[in-house]
Amino acid sequence: MTLTMLPMLIDTGPLVALIDKSDQEKHQACTAHFRLLKEPPLTTWACLTEAFYLLGQYRGWKGQHALFGLISSGAVCVHAPQADELNRIGELMEQYQDRPMDFADAALVALAESKALKRIFTLDDDFYIYRINGRDTFDVLSFDSV
Repeated sequence: MTLTMLPMLIDTGPLVALIDKSDQEKHQACTAHFRLLKEPPLTTWACLTEAFYLLGQYRGWKGQHALFGLISSGAVCVHAPQADELNRIGELMEQYQDRPMDFADAALVALAESKALKRIFTLDDDFYIYRINGRDTFDVLSFDSV
């Protein structure tokens, strides 16, 4: 019997750090962890959009091209939200408005809920606060734990 491991979610921060070498420590740590993943991590279009924007600012077209390569090669998978997830994103942003929760973080939480995922690779401390289905904590792989 083969045990299939559920994919890990990946947030904007590690996607950027994989390509942007301006913070060598963060880049090296994220790259080392990424290489250890057994299967491609899963992200959202919202995180991908943020990462493309940031890499455009930091590294121009070359940075964006490198990120596009991760997606087109299948090294990172992208999930398109369903209608129920879009509704949940709005609910989550309202629930966590005191943080405030941005659209990309809400999309990851909604994805975690819809696909029963708990593991996330992020540089964002907010994922220690966010709850899956209002109760379950994320298994956070952060820069500190890499």
